Order: sequence, then structure tokens, then C-alpha cells
Amino acid sequence: MGLHSKRNFLSVFCCLCLNLGVAIDTIISPQSIKDPDYIISNGSVFKLGFFSPVNSTNRYLGIWYNRISVFTVVWVANRQKPLKDSSGVLSISEDGNLVVLDGQKEILWSSNVTNSVANSNFHLLDSGNLVLRENTRGKIIWESFHHPTDTFLPGMKLSVNLRTNQKVLYTSWKSPFDPSIGSFSTGMASVNIPEAFIWKDGRPYWRSGPWNGQIFIGEPDWNAEYHNGFNLVDDKEGTVYATFDYANVLPLSKFVLNSQGNLVQTYWDDSKEDWKVVALAPKDECDVYGTCGAFGSCDSQRTPICSCLRGFEPKIIEEWNRGHWTSGCVRRAPLQCQRVNNSGEEGKADGFLKLKMIKVPDFMERSYGSIDGCRKQCLKNNDCVAYAHDVGIGCMSWSRDLIDLRKFSIRGSDIYIRLAYSEFAKERYLKVIIRISMIIGAIAILSTAYCFWRWTAKIRGNNMSIDINYRD
Repeated sequence: MGLHSKRNFLSVFCCLCLNLGVAIDTIISPQSIKDPDYIISNGSVFKLGFFSPVNSTNRYLGIWYNRISVFTVVWVANRQKPLKDSSGVLSISEDGNLVVLDGQKEILWSSNVTNSVANSNFHLLDSGNLVLRENTRGKIIWESFHHPTDTFLPGMKLSVNLRTNQKVLYTSWKSPFDPSIGSFSTGMASVNIPEAFIWKDGRPYWRSGPWNGQIFIGEPDWNAEYHNGFNLVDDKEGTVYATFDYANVLPLSKFVLNSQGNLVQTYWDDSKEDWKVVALAPKDECDVYGTCGAFGSCDSQRTPICSCLRGFEPKIIEEWNRGHWTSGCVRRAPLQCQRVNNSGEEGKADGFLKLKMIKVPDFMERSYGSIDGCRKQCLKNNDCVAYAHDVGIGCMSWSRDLIDLRKFSIRGSDIYIRLAYSEFAKERYLKVIIRISMIIGAIAILSTAYCFWRWTAKIRGNNMSIDINYRD
């Protein structure tokens, strides 16, 4: 049988399988999928076809889990251009691109690759990845894993190119009933220390804190042992990406950025036949980016949750008292370099206030050295307002307003805030008082002990005299 005859046979076979509802995982050009036809991955894990969201009559091409009872979509093609009826077709165009067409042959979505070839096929993998590849060499031309929607599956990559700032982003649905692009996106930030962000309309909404090689240090609930399938990789060519695989622990596990802006990790619970939530971000109001503004710290265990760092006071006291904290706090006493620049008076050197179990703020700068070296570096730099140290990261320092601080009840980092010498005057006074009190107390105890010893010695002496006189 010639190559042309084989292709014709496969085309007829694929068409017959689709019409009979038989599960296949590959479509070869010029065949197509017509609503309500579908294909199923080889291991029957995922299904590709057309669907309608709950409470909607619109039709979309998507991928969803095939074997579980809760209908769960993990990828959507024509998010911005839904079909209004069941005339949808997924096919390979003449130039080799994957396209979704409506009844009038209008292209509603395309893989839109420039290196496509006419002789190609598309294939649904058990990972949930839809790939477009050449028939002859099997080279992958396009894959859905590189163009995600709202779901992060095992084997996917959450990446950023640190040189070009090009990101692979996951974007939320507009609502639970509308898969069009919503207000939230998540991805890796283009910074010198990798960390994950959620953005709302392009502005930071949540961040994980920097990655130290094992955990995101802004996530104290992160269990390194449980998440040992999670990894962050630097390809040494400018790209950093996060990936995960919990197959041995949680066979069906995923992260979803929902329409409310929460990044939710879930796994499938067979016993309850439902998705079980493992982790959620943001977890509370303190997890929302910049809730307390510059130099403000958030503590979900306190009321109110926001307070100014020691040495700072509310910038706009009326707003602060009304519970509007985003204006933040300002420094009470200028630092030494500010005093020199403003009045020529050098005064005494600044000091550092240690804060424990803190989510380190945004916009850190990285260098290498010991914690003592971090302190010396910060003191030498007039712009440095705080520093911290992590074994997996090294020195972190800040030279601008401290944003997105929060107090943790467990774990977290120690951060050292630069304050004017005068801010420690009361502390020094208290230390002097405590030392004097301790010295006076020690003297009092020694004096009392000495008096007690003298008294007991005198009693013993009197008793001995009485005893001798009695014997005589």
C-alpha cells in the first residue's frame, strides 16, 4: 500500500471512529473534529471536544478530564470568540495551523504558528497536552502546554525569560460560567530572585516571596517534603521556570487560577468523588499585595491588622484610623545620611531593628555573604533601608519603600530595619534601668544573704555558749 493510500485509509478510519464514538487520540490532516465529536488520549485520561459551561449555551473547544465524575475543563481554545451553536469544527488549515471554524468557515481561533507545515496531525496526550506535529519527522510545531488558560498541570512550565521579560502566563476565567480572559493572571516575575506573582489587571495582587532553592520563603505553610515534586529550574540561557509532578502522591493534582483571583491547588479524592483543596493563595487579607502600604506590617492575628513599623507613623492619620491603610507609613526620625544632607549635622550612627518571622518585602536586591556581611554592606550604602539573610539566597537588601510586609505565626524570615540612632534611645534607657535594677537587686540579695548568714552564725554561737554553761 502506497503512502497516499495509507493516508486515505487512516483518514477514513479516523472519520469512522469519530462517527461511531470510538476513542482515538490523533487526527491526521485533512480530517477534523466536528461538534459533538471528540478524541480521547491513549490512556483515557483526557478528552478533547466542544463543550458548554454551566448556565451557558456558548460552545468552546476544550480539554477536560475523561474519567472523573465532576466535569473539569483544563484548557480552552476559542476563549474570546465562543460559538453560538453546534457548528464548530477543529481542523488543520492548508498552511498547517490548528483552527476552530464556525458554520460559515470563519476562523474563531488559530494556533497561529509561522513554521507550520501542511503535512501534519494533532494528538492529545495523557498529560493533557494537545500537540500539533509533522507527519514525517514527528517534530512538534505547537503545543497547548505553551499556551495555557487557567490550569497548571503536572509537566507544564510557568516560565519567565529574565532578559526579555517574556512570560508564560495563566489567566483566569472571567466568571465560573465564562471562560473568556478575566482580570487575573499568574506567572513568574522577571526579578533577580525568582518568585511567583498573581496580577490583577496587570498590577501585583499576591506574591510568593523569593525562592531559596527549596521553598518560597513568603509561604510559611509550604511543606518542602510534601512538595518535593515541585521544582524551579534555571536553564542558564535566561529562562527560569517552575514545574511540578506529584504523580506518586497525588495522581490527579492541579493548580487553578480562579475568577476570584485565588491560586488553588487541588487533588482528586476518589472516596468523595470531588476535588479537595490542598493550598490557597491569597489565604487572607494580609496575603493581598501591599494591604498596609509602605513601611506597614500586616498581622492577621491582630485587630486592626495593619500597624506601622517601629520608628514610623501613619502618612495620613485620618485614613489610617478609618481602616484605609494603603497610604502606608513614614519615618519619624531621619537617618544619619539624611541629617548630614539636610543640616550638615552628622550625629550618631544609625542602628537596625530586628523583626522576626516576617514575609520579606518586594523589590529586594541580592548579593552574597554572611549575615554580618549583609549588615556591613547595608551600613555602607546610604540608600539601604533594610537587609535580611537566607542560607539559600544570601543577602537581601532594600533601597526603596518596604512594600508587602506581613507578620507570620510560624517560620518567616528575620529582617533588619534601619532606624535613626534616636529611635533606640528609649530602648537604651530601658536597658540601663534594667541593668541598674539587676545590680541593685543583686546587691540586695547578697546583702540579705550576708545578714542571714551573720544572724544564723550568731544563733549557732549563742547555742554553743548555752550548751557549754549547762555542762559546767
